[in-house]
Amino acid sequence: MSAIYTWACFFLWIGFTTQNKTPDVAVTCIVSEDCVLPCSFQAGNKEIIEWFRQDVVIYKFERDKKKDADDDDDDDDSDEDDDSSEEHLEHFEHEQLAGRATIVPHLISRGNATLILRRTVLKDRGTYRCHVNTTKGQHNAKVILKVEAPIRGLSLELTRLSGYEEMKCTVRNVFPSPRVTWATEPPTFEDLRPVTRMLADKQGLYTVDSRLKRIKGQPDLIYICKVTTSYGGPSWTASLREREIRGTQGRDLTIPCYAPHYLNNPSLHWSFSNGEDPSHILTYDSQTGDSDSTSPWDNHVELDGFRVPFGDGSLRLMDPKPSEHTGSYTCVFSLPYNTHTERTDVTIDSPFGKAQTAEAASHWWIVGLVILGLVLALTGMLVYLKMRGSASKPRNDPEEVTELHLVKDAPADLNESSAFAVGGTNGQSGHQTGTQLT
Repeated sequence: MSAIYTWACFFLWIGFTTQNKTPDVAVTCIVSEDCVLPCSFQAGNKEIIEWFRQDVVIYKFERDKKKDADDDDDDDDSDEDDDSSEEHLEHFEHEQLAGRATIVPHLISRGNATLILRRTVLKDRGTYRCHVNTTKGQHNAKVILKVEAPIRGLSLELTRLSGYEEMKCTVRNVFPSPRVTWATEPPTFEDLRPVTRMLADKQGLYTVDSRLKRIKGQPDLIYICKVTTSYGGPSWTASLREREIRGTQGRDLTIPCYAPHYLNNPSLHWSFSNGEDPSHILTYDSQTGDSDSTSPWDNHVELDGFRVPFGDGSLRLMDPKPSEHTGSYTCVFSLPYNTHTERTDVTIDSPFGKAQTAEAASHWWIVGLVILGLVLALTGMLVYLKMRGSASKPRNDPEEVTELHLVKDAPADLNESSAFAVGGTNGQSGHQTGTQLT
C-alpha cells in the first residue's frame, strides 16, 4: 500500500512540474535571413517578457495596464480597455543583437511572445529561453537555434594552371564545412587522390576548393564531384566530360552529349563560345518537352526531343562553316542540386584542306626525289671522272718512253754512232743510255 502511495505521489509531482513546461524546440535558420524563435503562453495582463541566451538577458519587453479599482471585476470593461489603456511600454536589447531583435507587441495579448532575429549571423547559434510573467502565472520555453549557410551552387571545370590537367570543384560561402567526394563514370581502377582545401572568412563561412588530376589514357571519363553537409541538407553533385572532334565544311556533324544514368528526365541547355562571351544555342524544358533555339542557330542545329528525357541530348550541326562554327560547344543537363556538363571542342575543316595538304605533300615528295636524283647523278659523274683519270695516267716519264721508241726504230749503225756521240759528249750519260739499250 505504501508503495502505491509513493508511486502516486511521484506521478503527481511529475505532473505538477511539467504541466507548464513546453518541449524544447529546434530551429534552423539561414545566414543573412530573418529567423523566428517561437514562444507561446497563456494570455494575461502586466506581461513581462524576457529572452535569455546562455542565462544572459538579451531582450526584455514589459507592458503595464492601468485599471480602475472600480472596474476590477468588470471583464467587459477590461476587454474594451486592452488596446487603449497602455501606460508603460519599454524593451531592452543586448548589444550583441545590435537592433536586430524584436517581438510583435499586438500579438502579446494573444499569448505570442515570438522573437524575430533579423539578418541572422553565425554568432546567433545557441540555446535560447523564453520567460513570460503575467497575472495568470509564469511560462518558460527553450529554443535551440542552429544557423547554417546552405550550398547555393557548385562549379566543376578543367584547369591547367598547375602545369597539368586537373578537375577543379568549387563551392563558396557554406557552413558548416562540407564533405567532398569524387567518382568517375564508368568507374576506374585508378586510385583517386583529390586535394581539398577549406578556408573560412571573417564571418566563418567556408570556401571549398577540391582538385583531382585527370587520368591519362582515358579521355572519355565523366568526373563526378559530390558535396554534402553535416546538417542533413540536400547533397549537390556536379559532373564534367571533355572531348574534341573534327568536322568538314558543308557536312552535317553530330556533337555528342550524354547524361549519367543517375539523372532522370533532366532539362538541357546548349551554348557556344569561340573565345568571346558564350552565346545561347537552344534550351529544352523537360517538364513541357519544348525546345527553344535562337537565331542564327535555329537554321543550323537540330535536337531530337524524344531522346533528351533518356539522357541523349546530342546536337546535330547542319551545314557547318569553319569561320562560324569552329569553337567550344557546351551542353548542361540540370536537375535540382545536380548538373552534368559536356564540353566539346569542335574544329570545322575546309573540304579542300585535306586535298591541298595531300597535294602539298606530293609536291614535297617530287622535290625530294628530284634532289635525290641530282645528288646521285653528280656522285656518279664524279666517280666516273675519277676512274677515267686513273686509267689514262702513264706509268713512266713521257720523254723517256718517246726516246726509247726512237732508239728502237733507228738503224743499227745510227744507233752506234749516236751512242758514241753521246758518249763523247757525256760519258756518264752515254753509259746510262747504253745500259738502257742493253
